[in-house]
Amino acid sequence: MDAPNQLMDSVPVPVIFILLIVIGLLIYEGGFRLGRWYQHRTPDEKEGSTGLMVGSLLGLLALLLAFTVGMAADRFDARRKLNVEEANAIGTAFLRAGFLPEPFHTEIRSLMREYAPLQILSPNREVTLANLDRSSELLDQIWAQTEELARQNMDTEMITLFVEAVNVMIDTHESRVVASIYARVPETIIYVLIIGSTLTVGMIGYNAGLLRRRSLTGAVVLVVVLTTVITLVIDLDRPRDGLLIVSQQPFLNLQAIMDAPES
Repeated sequence: MDAPNQLMDSVPVPVIFILLIVIGLLIYEGGFRLGRWYQHRTPDEKEGSTGLMVGSLLGLLALLLAFTVGMAADRFDARRKLNVEEANAIGTAFLRAGFLPEPFHTEIRSLMREYAPLQILSPNREVTLANLDRSSELLDQIWAQTEELARQNMDTEMITLFVEAVNVMIDTHESRVVASIYARVPETIIYVLIIGSTLTVGMIGYNAGLLRRRSLTGAVVLVVVLTTVITLVIDLDRPRDGLLIVSQQPFLNLQAIMDAPES
């Protein structure tokens, strides 16, 4: 199993934050100098429609920021919800396996004890992919045991409940893998957001150059705020690392329950 790796995934979130601030301030200064140079070259040229253009760009950028933050937040919340759902599904199947006859009781619970810790996402991409591959193998083994169990114990209510629990566990696993690994904010949208923010900051600097006055404090605040929001989107969109990480505590709690000695 492979997972898409975006271009900026290898760059730590704090580094992205610093780089975007530096780039934003440089673009603002470049825009200011260009506007001042142009005004000096054509002293009769007025601000004209530049101010209206800057206002339109800011409005469009605000809309794009709100849309992207909402998209990233929805995906983050879905990952958190599915973590709890899968941990509950595994726990239910594990408990119901306690009513199975031998050797299914021991073998299936042993497979589940190995399976549960593999659902904890690792910051290391290779480890995560290896865990996903092993998880698929274990699910195949659990289902093979479940099929054999069902053939030997037809029309038993407890077996039916166990098969249902295993089905839910498998379905939830697939949903969580999609949400955690594949369902990310499209990389193109993040690039459009960065480029749009950079161009907007440059136009603000250019407009300030035309007017021959600027506020460095205002420029720094604007760049920091825009960078913070963009970094937040990038951080929310990273399933394995970053500053905002979906808690893996449900799986840790489940592992503790599974490792408890059986009475």
